[in-house]
Amino acid sequence: MATLLLISGLTVTAIATWRGYANAREALSPVAHDGDPTRAAIEAARPIVARTRFRRFVRGVATSLGWLVLAMYGLFLASSAELVR
Repeated sequence: MATLLLISGLTVTAIATWRGYANAREALSPVAHDGDPTRAAIEAARPIVARTRFRRFVRGVATSLGWLVLAMYGLFLASSAELVR
């Protein structure tokens, strides 16, 4: 049982960490690039919560944090393998 917990915990941690990093990188890409000047002028006239870039950023960060919470759960599973022994 301890081996199963350790392997599944480390697997979940590795996959969730990678997906969290990928989602964080994807969330920051619209913020890092200027984009089309005409589209930027149209977006600037909107309220901040209605802007497409802002919504994509918040969605990406929230998804990234969700994956990181899952990675923490994987670490919990791996550490609980020591308690089962």
